[in-house]
Amino acid sequence: MAGRLQKIRQERIEKLKKLRKLGIDPYPPRTKRQEVIKRARAKLSKTVSVAGRIMAWRAHGGAVFADLVDSSGKIQLFFSRSDIGKKRYDVLSLLDIGDFLSVQGKVFKTKRGEITVAVVSFQILAKSFRPLPNKWAGLRNIELRCRKRYLDLIVNSQSKETFLLRTKIVSALREVLDRKGFVEVETPTLQSVYGGASAQPFVTHHNALDTDLYLKISDELYLKRLIIGGLDKVYEIDHNFRNEGVDKLHNPEFTLMECYWAYADYNDIMDLTEEIYSKIAQKVLRTTKIIYDGKKIDLKTPWQRLTMFAAIKKYLDWDPKTIADKDLKKKLKEKKIATFGGYNRGLAIAALFEDVEPHLIQPTFITDFPKETTSLCKLKPDDPDIIERFEPYIAGFEVGNAYSELNDPILQRQFFEAQVKAKEAGDKEAMPMDEDFLEALEYGMPPTGGLGLAIDRMVMLLTGQENIRDVILFPTLRSEK
Repeated sequence: MAGRLQKIRQERIEKLKKLRKLGIDPYPPRTKRQEVIKRARAKLSKTVSVAGRIMAWRAHGGAVFADLVDSSGKIQLFFSRSDIGKKRYDVLSLLDIGDFLSVQGKVFKTKRGEITVAVVSFQILAKSFRPLPNKWAGLRNIELRCRKRYLDLIVNSQSKETFLLRTKIVSALREVLDRKGFVEVETPTLQSVYGGASAQPFVTHHNALDTDLYLKISDELYLKRLIIGGLDKVYEIDHNFRNEGVDKLHNPEFTLMECYWAYADYNDIMDLTEEIYSKIAQKVLRTTKIIYDGKKIDLKTPWQRLTMFAAIKKYLDWDPKTIADKDLKKKLKEKKIATFGGYNRGLAIAALFEDVEPHLIQPTFITDFPKETTSLCKLKPDDPDIIERFEPYIAGFEVGNAYSELNDPILQRQFFEAQVKAKEAGDKEAMPMDEDFLEALEYGMPPTGGLGLAIDRMVMLLTGQENIRDVILFPTLRSEK
């Protein structure tokens, strides 16, 4: 196979040399394109100037038909020796599928109804050396599609549609938040202290400052500083980095939207979350109804709301409030769930909750987590062992995380200290102490609701993709070597 590809490549290089001998520049600095193909198709009987990649080539005696494609669509080309002259017609033998071309000519419709340009002049824009994957079979190898996304986009129209839809989804998300008065901001990617999530960071070294820095695992603590500074509604859509494994729902570099809303709580954020999803679906799909993994799902509001304890009791048939510690420990052992720093009842319940997730197909808010699950959330006034936290679930997996944000600096310090002890006990995902954030919090932060939404998972749901790598243009992959 490699030998055949090398032969094709060499043949095309020889064609390149012939073009140059004819005085034709195969890589000119500019072209005459005046409209995209989609617009040109609507100009029957008018002269157009379009450019794109040749995706099909059919010679018939003294005529050649070709398909020209750009990002807006496809149009057929018709080359006739009588129209372009023998000398230019002979140049066509030096062209191949994959080459870029600009053409000028009148648009007409063939007897078969094919919109076509009757070419009167053309210009080679770029000579392709390597053959494209088979147009009909497409690029089926999943890993190759991810490694060579450019080929995937050329030959697999569904992949192209997915990523164009992703752009529309993010644009619609910004539209929803902007209209509600949120201000888009930017926070540091390189941080001296990481925090805002339970995750292991990537570490790098800054030579000039001679200090280690961390790629952000979350925007949270910086966005809260802006709430303290008087910006009542802020959001950020950017990449976060977590030093974790790769699977169908996880990529070490991923896109997250985080927003913070002063004078709101987690109930307000639940309303915001379901509004975001339903409005985006209506905007980009014209419906709130989707099919994912063969299941019919409706994103319309309102969504189901269940406490974590109620969900466990409903789907796993045991009661987190009354179960004995010895039975919890037994369940942890059966599931081979590791604990750091000894047994903790709240963390045990949260870990065992994962068996509930496959049951949460329709949009559901799981609320009121054990306090040990995060150090950044307010306690419920009527139950000091529970925090005002929720996670939205759709199609059996989590799509976000949200709190009524903790704004008590004394309690926040205590929670950070507990995290430091957990890290010392071996929990690599525990957060470090952040003295600068604690100092900011001591100036006072109003009651605030915060939300993090996993954008890649949102795109998966709205495009029907079942693996996160299929909605990230360039996902993290193991080295080919």
